[in-house]
Amino acid sequence: MTGNAKCSTCTERLWLYVRSVSGLGFEIALESEYGLDIDVDETGTTFEENSRLKAEAVMRAANMPAVADDSGLMVDALDGAPGVHSARYGPKGHDGTDDERIAFLLENMKEVPEAARTAKFVCVITCLWPDGRKIVARGECPGVITREVHGENGFGYDPVFYLPELGMTYAELPSEQKNAISHRARALQEFCRKYQQMQEK
Repeated sequence: MTGNAKCSTCTERLWLYVRSVSGLGFEIALESEYGLDIDVDETGTTFEENSRLKAEAVMRAANMPAVADDSGLMVDALDGAPGVHSARYGPKGHDGTDDERIAFLLENMKEVPEAARTAKFVCVITCLWPDGRKIVARGECPGVITREVHGENGFGYDPVFYLPELGMTYAELPSEQKNAISHRARALQEFCRKYQQMQEK
């Protein structure tokens, strides 16, 4: 099985998550290990659509099962934005930095009261087989958008994504703890459950 890892940190993170799973009966490889370098236009309007586009492109190129993910931040007060545009949110699009995207987010939320600052990180993992089989698994982690940056770990919007039950932002959590509870970890747990069900049929 080939993991979609088109030299983006997101897909490399997915590969590390999936690679850590044992007992599923298959091996995960980066597409680069097969001499592939596929750049997929993420034209979908949902995480499910973009995840499928990436998995489909790799599956067709490698002619073997492929797994890919798409993920992002959804803020309730912004009608689900940045959503699928999380990596290119703000005036500079893909050329913007994490700090610039966070600043743009906080500026757009400066009038939003505390009770309405709810948000969630979402990850959708798609696995496609050449014979038509597929698994789509979604994981979500709810939280709250802070008014200031807190913490130095992680990446992206982690410093402003606060977990009330832990009293810390994603960026304040040790990487091992974040990796155990994150939206991507939850999506992978769902993927493993569905894969095992498929094997039992």
